[in-house]
Amino acid sequence: MKISISEHSLPRAGAVAVAVHADKAMGASAKALDKSTKGALSKAMNNGRFTGAKGQIVAINAPTGLSVSRIVLFGLGKADKVSVLGLQDAGGKLVGQMNGSGEKQLTIVVDAVRGKVGKVAAADAAAEVAFGASLASYRFDKYRTTEKADKKPTLKSVAVAVKGAAAARKAWAIKNKIANGVVVTRDLVSEPGNVLYPVTFAAEAKKLSKLGVKVEVMGAARMAKLGMHAMLGVAAGSQHEAQFVVMQWNGAPASAKQKPLAVVGKGVTFDSGGISLKPGAGMGDMKWDMGGAGVVVGLMTALAGRKAKANVVGVIGLVENMPSGTAQKPGDVVKSMSGQTIEIDNTDAEGRLVLADALWYTQKRFKPSAMIDLATLTGAMIMALGHVHAGLFASDDDLANALHQAGNDEDELVWRMPLHQEYDNNISSDIADVKNTGREGAGSITAAQFLKRFTNDTKWAHLDIAGMTWSTKAKPTVPKGGTGFGVRLLDRLVADNYEV
Repeated sequence: MKISISEHSLPRAGAVAVAVHADKAMGASAKALDKSTKGALSKAMNNGRFTGAKGQIVAINAPTGLSVSRIVLFGLGKADKVSVLGLQDAGGKLVGQMNGSGEKQLTIVVDAVRGKVGKVAAADAAAEVAFGASLASYRFDKYRTTEKADKKPTLKSVAVAVKGAAAARKAWAIKNKIANGVVVTRDLVSEPGNVLYPVTFAAEAKKLSKLGVKVEVMGAARMAKLGMHAMLGVAAGSQHEAQFVVMQWNGAPASAKQKPLAVVGKGVTFDSGGISLKPGAGMGDMKWDMGGAGVVVGLMTALAGRKAKANVVGVIGLVENMPSGTAQKPGDVVKSMSGQTIEIDNTDAEGRLVLADALWYTQKRFKPSAMIDLATLTGAMIMALGHVHAGLFASDDDLANALHQAGNDEDELVWRMPLHQEYDNNISSDIADVKNTGREGAGSITAAQFLKRFTNDTKWAHLDIAGMTWSTKAKPTVPKGGTGFGVRLLDRLVADNYEV
């Protein structure tokens, strides 16, 4: 879908959307259209339940006296309460509404009062509406070959009209790059396991070099020389070779001498559970067990696209966890890159093995200012927080607080969970340094405690995104399927805390 910013005006064709605030307070464009249609907008509001409350939408088809095909009123709520997220939702809801209407062209008019929409500058408000529209327009349909025409979205273009379009275009150019990063993550998460496996995933990451990202890809032989036997043990049962990818974006000026922020992602491209085989029902969902790695690639896409003035390293471990005659078994002991030995209590607790080596490598090579890992790590996290918050574990309060704030700002919510030495007792082993699972509850916490052993005093946070990577319910800016959760969160974290 083409999304653009145009100078403020009412269109002559297609659908036009205009804002109404709480208590039916029409903006300037809505008032003008109401006058042109001899009160049709007022009549539509008075005859229905539309009051201009946030999120409300009502359409007037074939308005008399106008050449546009329909007028859409969208509610923004109280004028002094209009927020960035509310504007994004408005753009998203309008796209959702029009995509099923038969319309091909939509113009969303942004009316400012003294240069602002609520407390948001007009240019930024237009960019946020466009951002929401872009996120809502996503659809993974590359494998649909027999879909009927009446089921396909019809909207081809969205123009956001605002006074001062030049400034709005600059703001949108940045938001568009972030949207591109979200799309990359959603695409990766949506791909089936027979298409996206370690080698093909690594090939997708290599494409970042076109944006100025330095990309290194290591195969199993190089990983073995480095001592990454925890990660390689997960891949032992698969015909697909493990891959380890390092992506470096050096956007800070050299004079800043900035240590990089490191972001590490679990990339299990399909998780059968291995010898500890998962139940068959729902196993197909495990194509998105690489969600953490998908976020890292999407984040690097966004940062490089918008030329972020920060140094960020993205690291992903890519494996497929399959049962076979060569697969590791419960009871096996592997030696991690750190030198710590791990008893394999359950082969379905594989993500922490991938991250153990990835985290150790990252802190050892890059000496980062902070290190954040993302993983669809535990079903226990879904039991605890459902599909509303990601679990946040952190060894540093400032880092935890910054992630929490960024999550609130981007509506990608996180909730801090505890870390405590007592939980380590649950993963003690009789024959090795540590077991990869515990048996006394607190599964998400013991998994985080396991990971902490491989961070070596680096400021570190772990995001368990098991409940957030895939959605069965659509939201205004997040269609069903791969959500891209984490890209916006971490981009905001970088923008607010690491750019110079």
